[in-house]
Amino acid sequence: MVIAAAAKSLPRDMRKRALIAGAACAVIALVTAAFFVTRLLHVEFLQVAGGIAILWIAVNMFREEPPLESSAARLAGFWKAMWFIIVADVTMSTDNILAVGALAQGNFTLLLFGLGISIPLVVFASGLLAALMDKYPVIVYIGAALLGRVAGQMIVTDAFIVQRFAPAATLRYSAEAAGTIGVLIAGWWLKKRRRTARSPDE
Repeated sequence: MVIAAAAKSLPRDMRKRALIAGAACAVIALVTAAFFVTRLLHVEFLQVAGGIAILWIAVNMFREEPPLESSAARLAGFWKAMWFIIVADVTMSTDNILAVGALAQGNFTLLLFGLGISIPLVVFASGLLAALMDKYPVIVYIGAALLGRVAGQMIVTDAFIVQRFAPAATLRYSAEAAGTIGVLIAGWWLKKRRRTARSPDE
């Protein structure tokens, strides 16, 4: 969903490259992070940063960006999408890295294989989602709500938050609900603002 949302704002002729490059960069970052996963789980504010990045992606799903005409603008949009994909994927996937690492039992080749096979699966699924978002706008709302929930959960389970406040399950659920509702409200406001801006011109 993160990759599809990040690639959705790109021109269609750049999407496939963004999907492939984003998935490949994410897997490379995950393989690298696998060697430091036990430390990553204790890095304060890492999940807060990832949660904020995901909230930004979720809200931006509601934007209708003008076509990127110049090559410089297209390239900037491409690398912006790559950055969000990598940050969000690594911060969201520490649990998955632990699971794959445990199954690989220290076998680097098996670890690479386990993470590497995700590339075609992720590219296919994210490409399909991006196309469906264009055809069925309701998927944008569902996807944004899902990302808002994940972002809220990530922020409240950050190492700093857990150590300092030891949040109860009620607080975690409240953060997930706040992320979900907040993203949908922000998206509704963006769409309303865009309609208001268009009315005088029309």
